[in-house]
Amino acid sequence: MITTENLTKIYTDGAPVRALEDVTLEIAAGEFVAITGPSGSGKSTLLNLIGTLDRPTSGRVVVDGVDVGTLRGNALADFRRERIGFVFQMFHLVPTLTALENVMLPLVPYRRGLKFRLEDRARELLEAVGLGDRLHHLPGQLSGGEQQRVAIARALINTPKVILADEPTGNLDSRAGAEIVALLRQLNRERGVTVLVATHNEVVAQAADRTLRLRDGRVV
Repeated sequence: MITTENLTKIYTDGAPVRALEDVTLEIAAGEFVAITGPSGSGKSTLLNLIGTLDRPTSGRVVVDGVDVGTLRGNALADFRRERIGFVFQMFHLVPTLTALENVMLPLVPYRRGLKFRLEDRARELLEAVGLGDRLHHLPGQLSGGEQQRVAIARALINTPKVILADEPTGNLDSRAGAEIVALLRQLNRERGVTVLVATHNEVVAQAADRTLRLRDGRVV
């Protein structure tokens, strides 16, 4: 499902920083993989490159058989929207929208071309993550764990092949974090979604099928 070949990323604002160095890896469809390592080891950079939010200095990223480096403009945006779901440490919910509206938001501009009713899909996903009774609550009326569940439902609204989660438990207490890990694991098994999680949390790492460790931008 995901392949990187000799992936290198150098940031050149000021003194050059080699965030990733010659990273080659393969992740199979349906795997749940944790990426661990100290701060600054390149975890978020790797997720951003796989998720097409950034471009490598050199090397190649292939997701679901597509060399993402060949995509530009609308083709790149469509690929990201159709194949990849993102979950971040900060929930990034719109505070003036309800849980249901936040989940619907990524596909609202495309709703006329959808083959399903967007509100029904969002409702089903919120029920799947245990928030069927919170559909019309604003983010400020939800706990941190509930807000992250909304963010996960939003990541699934486009039926992605891959979920990329960057420190999804970082802003949660241990109980809520464990619930989020269990939810991601459940969605991985029941829906067959490939899950790649960057984390410092050993509970997350232990739940994964396998762990990739980064240090100084390299897989060790």
